[in-house]
This record gives sequence, structure tokens and C-alpha cells, in this order.
Amino acid sequence: MAVLQKLPQHRKLVLLYLLSAALWEAGVGQMRYSVSEEIDKGSFVGNIAKDLGLEPLVLAERGVRIVSRGRTQLFALNPQSGSLVTAGRIDREELCAQSAPCLVNFNILLEDKLTIYSVEVEITDINDNAPRFGVEELELKISETTTPGFRIPLKSAHDADVGENTLQKYELNPNDHFFLDVRSGADGNKYPELVLERSLDREEEAVHHLVLIALDGGNPTRSGTSRIRVMVLDANDNAPVFTQPEYHVSVPENVPVGTRILTVTATDADEGYNAQVAYFQEKTPAKPSEAFELKSASGDITIIKNLDYEDAKFHEIDIEAQDGPGLLTRTKVIVTVLDVNDNAPEFYMTTATSSISEDSPPGTIIALFNVHDRDSGQNAFITCSLPEDIPFKLERSVDNYHRLVTTRALDREEFSSYNITVTAKDGGSPSLSTDAHILLQVADINDNPPTFLHSSYSAYIPENNPRGASIISVKAHDPDSDHNAHVTYSLTEYTFQGAPLSSYISINSDTGVLYALRSFDYEQFRELQLWVTAQDSGSPPLSSNVSLSLFVLDQNDNTPEILYPMLPTDGSTGVELAPRSAEPGYLVTKVVAVDRDSGQNAWLSYRLLKASEPGLFVVGLHTGEVRTARALLDRDALKQSLVVAVQDHGQPPLSATVTLTVAVADSIPDVLEELGSLEPSTNPDDSSLTLYLVVAVTTVSCIFLAFVIVLLALRLRRWHMSRLLQASGGGLAGMPTSHFVGVEGVRAFLQTYSHEVSLTADSRKSHLIFPQPNYADTLISQESCEKNDLLSAPQSLLEDKGEETIPQLGSEVLHLT
Repeated sequence: MAVLQKLPQHRKLVLLYLLSAALWEAGVGQMRYSVSEEIDKGSFVGNIAKDLGLEPLVLAERGVRIVSRGRTQLFALNPQSGSLVTAGRIDREELCAQSAPCLVNFNILLEDKLTIYSVEVEITDINDNAPRFGVEELELKISETTTPGFRIPLKSAHDADVGENTLQKYELNPNDHFFLDVRSGADGNKYPELVLERSLDREEEAVHHLVLIALDGGNPTRSGTSRIRVMVLDANDNAPVFTQPEYHVSVPENVPVGTRILTVTATDADEGYNAQVAYFQEKTPAKPSEAFELKSASGDITIIKNLDYEDAKFHEIDIEAQDGPGLLTRTKVIVTVLDVNDNAPEFYMTTATSSISEDSPPGTIIALFNVHDRDSGQNAFITCSLPEDIPFKLERSVDNYHRLVTTRALDREEFSSYNITVTAKDGGSPSLSTDAHILLQVADINDNPPTFLHSSYSAYIPENNPRGASIISVKAHDPDSDHNAHVTYSLTEYTFQGAPLSSYISINSDTGVLYALRSFDYEQFRELQLWVTAQDSGSPPLSSNVSLSLFVLDQNDNTPEILYPMLPTDGSTGVELAPRSAEPGYLVTKVVAVDRDSGQNAWLSYRLLKASEPGLFVVGLHTGEVRTARALLDRDALKQSLVVAVQDHGQPPLSATVTLTVAVADSIPDVLEELGSLEPSTNPDDSSLTLYLVVAVTTVSCIFLAFVIVLLALRLRRWHMSRLLQASGGGLAGMPTSHFVGVEGVRAFLQTYSHEVSLTADSRKSHLIFPQPNYADTLISQESCEKNDLLSAPQSLLEDKGEETIPQLGSEVLHLT
């Protein structure tokens, strides 16, 4: 009571209430309820109002509420019914885990009298959790030598439920080698074990697949599975084997501490654990092997103490290699301590040559030398070497003597000299070396013929070239040296067109320049084939040939040659007949010419250079056809004189002219009447002869028999003309037809264009030609072929009657005396 008097007033009231509540609880006791987990919110738990002996409305009036100490409210009071209900979903495993029973305690407060009641609710379990394994797949390894009855503990399953709902048993899928044994621990948990029932054979089946099933006691039953893969291991029937039965290593005495000097390696034919090899060093007090350390895992041997060559020149280390189960094997490592290398090798040249012929056989000795090292042991062991890819090698002799010899025939054209470096290297570490240099010259022999820069040559030269003109320069190269590389040039001699080649072409024997010895004529030959020979001055000399094609280019050096009209050989003048009834464009005659040149130089054009009656006649530019430009008038003179020029397209152009005489008359009698006006006769006998001729012609035109005789004479004359044309064409036989336009066409034109009939033996005064259209000549335009002429082809003579004989004879050629 003395203590209460010392406290503040408000704390005194709190203590009094607590004491009252404790007294009431001791008298009344606890209210206990039970509810299943996972039931819905608002589910009924217990009737608080009934258990307190109060009406529900009185309970609400007295301010009843649940009091908990910082815990989440799991329950609530229904003020209308006075019942205790769940405030949400309740998970027993979350509240109590594996504890059983799971009890939840809280207090109910009546605020009017501050009365406290204790409530305890037990949360009962339901089977809402299936057993679960920690791992879904478990891998086990077991040797094929394992005896039956061998047990392998397996991973246990866990079930969060309690009681009958928790894990109850395990099951294993049926198999031929294993069965399942479940043991219960002191804590009541069940632990599965895999027991080998029958011996394994890895060669028969290397992997076994099992399924472990965990089942609980709930309703319905829940289960969990775990896959088990059993790997059958090979038996440890092989011991480790070192790669060498005995290891030897040499180290210099000044090697630093911590240096790895060797790695021993042993392999085990087994696999897995049986093949895991560890290395161990046997400790032998009598052997000074404490200077080395062996790494158990890697087999590396390292130095842990400075070596001294004077104390021990050799060290022996006994090493064991042991696999996982314990099989082992042994090897020995012998460590040789080397002296420090401080002297380089020295050369002593006994003899050496400075020059060698390139045809020297393999094995020819170039030099003989000795190499010495003042060190001892490995430091004095000398190796000599040469650079790669040279035709030399070293041959070792006694007492460190070496010979430098050739390995194959040399080629001066590939390498004219060699600077040979011989390297002598000792066996120290680090190694010391010395180089010796030998300069060797390769002497030349004549083993290469001259070679032209091209496989063949082509040259072009215009015709009419000056004598001595340079044509082309050929060049050949000889890879040899001095006189073996001196090249001279010559031409292969043969006869060309009856003359030796040397009369056409010459070549400079030193420079290879070709010269023309005469002026070439394109019309004589167009191409010349030569063979040029290049020969060196070696002994014996070597040579090679190359072909050269010389092409002669055409020049415009030939004037056009007029083939028609031909100049008469008897001094008479040719006359063309043009009827006065001729329409404009009437074909009077045609000038035919050719050019012996080729190409553009042979392209011909025709033009009217002079005419006695300008504007009466025109000449086709490309055809040479002479046509009337307008209709003939009575006032036009009987005799018309035309000068036609034929010109080629060369540079400069060349031309030729021909004079044509055209008689303007409708018929032969008209021509005869006015014949005297063309050229007056100076001889009275000629006039009387002309009169007789007129009478004879008139009589023949009236007599059919005379017409037949004239026709036969016409056919004979045509045959005679064809022979003359063939004879005149012989001068052009050597000329290619491509040089001018259609020589055969010209012949056809001449044969079909006119026919000649000799009426007298002496036609010195006049030569009359009566033209007709030419349908066979390709040079005549189509327009001329389409015109109808009163002077038709000779074949029409066979169809006409006697009264038509005189006009048709106008198509013939009359030789008048």
C-alpha cells in the first residue's frame, strides 16, 4: 500500500483495473473455439454472447471489442448476432508452420466496466499442400563394382501440412536393380534410401532413370515426384601412367627461386573420380631434393631454394601419381644443374672461294671452317645453321669442322651473288651466338636464249613509201650477262614474188629496227610475213624466232579507169542516140569506171563537167547514168557534146574525163539525113558511099529476109564483143573485186547495154551507138528500168513485123564508112 501511495493518480487506476481483470479471469476461465483453415471470410467461429451470458444487443451497448497485441486481426465480432467470425482467409502453415496444435489467443474487452475475457481459437489443418522435393532431378553416381545392399540416401520431400495430411510414404517406380527403403528418424520424419538389389553392369546399361514419389495421407491424396538419374561408373582398374618413365631437365645454376622447371603428367584410363590424379613427392633424407616443390594438383615442379653447381650437379626427385581410389605409380625426375654460359662460339675460316660457276654440280664445296666454344658441357655444344631458302647446306665433320656446300645447281639470272650468313649457336641458356659472312659471286654461262617482248608482231606501212623508211623495232632480252647477253637480229630468207626477201626488207642486226629497201605497191601485195631471229653471242650461241606480219596500207595513187564508153581503136567517134520524143529522165547512156585502189580511195562520183547545151542532160552522182534533164525541143542541135568527170575520194582526189557525143534524132533515117552535119565529108567517094548505104538500109528494112540476116549478124557481133570484154578484163584480173564496184556487173552491163552491127568494113567517119535500157546492171536505178523506151530490147525484133524494122534498127550500132 505504501508503494501505491507513491505513484501518480492515473497509474493507480490502471493497476486497479488489471487486478480486477485478473481476479475475474481466475473465476470465469477461458473461452475456446476451433475453426478450419482456408475458410471464407465471415465464417462462424463461436457465439461470444451466449458464452458470456449476455444478449447480443446488451453486448453492443457495453462496447465489446477484440483486443490483440500487435497481431493482425484474424477474427471479428458480429454486433448483431454476438458471434465471433473470421476476418479473412487463414493459412495455418503461415501462422504455425509445423506446430500442432495451432492456437490463436486474443482478448475481448467490455468497455463499460473494462472487463477482459480470454479467447483461444485452434486452427485445424486441411490437406492443401502436396509433398515437394528440394530438387526435381537428382543425379547419383555408383560404381559398377558396388555390391548389392549398398544404400544411397535420397533427398526427402517436405509437406507443409500436419497430421494425416502431411507426408506419409514414398514409392519407387519398378526396375530391375533398385528398391526403396524408408526409415523413420527420431523427429518422426521419413527418410528414403535407394538400395542396390542387383549388381550393375556399366557396359550393359550406363544410366538408370528412376522416379521417386512422395504421398501424403489427405483426402484426396496429394503427391510429389523427383526424377533420379543413376550414373554407373567404371571400376578403377587402371593406375595412372606417366608420359615418360623418367624425366630429365637441365636448369642453370642462377635460375631464380619460384621458377617452374618441369611439369610431370600422368593420365588415368579410367573416368570420373577414378581418373582424378594427384602428385606426391617421396621424401628421401639422403637426397638433397629439398630445393624443389611439387604441386599436388598440377604436377608442376618449382625451385624453392637457390641451386649451386659446385654443391650438386644432379638432383633426383621420386614422384608418385595416385588416382582417387588410391592406385598409384612412380617416376623419377633427374635435374641437371648447368654452368652459366658466358662465352660465345668463335669461327676459324680454313678456306673459302669467292666465285662459282652457275653450272657447278650439287655438293660443290664453298668453304671449310672450324667453330670452338671455350665453355664446357652444354654451353660448349655448338650448332651451326644457315638461313632458309638458300641453295646451300652445312656438312659437319670431325672436331667441329664444317663444310659449306651447294644443294642444287645455281642460276645466276635468279641470284647473281649470295651473302651467306653462317650462325654458330651454343647450347647455353640464354644461348650465345656468332655470325660469319661469306660473299659468293655466281659466274655466268650461256644458258638462256634471247626472248622477244611479244609472241608476235604486226607492222603497218603505207604504199609508195620512200626507200630506207623505218618500219618497226623489235626487241629481245637475254637474261645472261656480258657477251652471253649480246643479241644480234636477222631475217629468215625466202623468195617472195620471184625476188629474195632481202631485196624488200632489211634489219639492223644491233638495234632490231626493220627498214624498207623498196617502195611498196598495195596493188602488188598487201601483206608480207617475216620471221625475225634473235641470237646471242654465247658459245654455243642460242637463238629464238618471232613472226612479224607487215601490212601495206593503200594510198590514192591510181586514177579512175573508164570502162565505158570505150575509146574506139579505129579513130572513129562514138555517138549515143537520144530520140526527140524522150521524156525528162530518159536514160541516154551510162559511164562506167573503176579504181584500182581500195576503200575510200576507190569510191567514185560522177559529174557533168561541160556540155554544149547546158541544162539538157544530167549525170547521176553515184551511178554515172546520163539522163535528159528536160524534154528535147526541135531547136536543140542534133549533135550534143558532153564532158563527164569521174573522181575518187582519196586525199588528194584523182579524176578522169570522157567526152560523149549524143545524136538527137527519132530514127535512123533522120540520123542519116543529118549525118553530114555532124562531120562534113571531104571525099566525094564517101558521099556516094553514104547514098548507097541509105538505099541499102531502106531496102533491107523492107525485106524480111534482110532483117533475118541483120539479126544473125547481131548475134555474131554480140559473141564477138563478149570475147573482147573478156580479153580487156584480163588486165584487171590481178585486182580484187572489192577495189571497185562489180566488174562482172560492168561486163553484164556492156553485154546487155548495146549491140553492134558492122555494116561496112571501113567505118572511119562515124560510129553510131543506139542505147537501150539495161535491166541487168545493178548500177542503173530502178526508175530507169521502169521507163518504156521506143528502142526496146533486141528480142523484140523477133515479134515485130516488117514495117517496124527501121525504128528497131536504131538500137543497133552502125559502122559507117
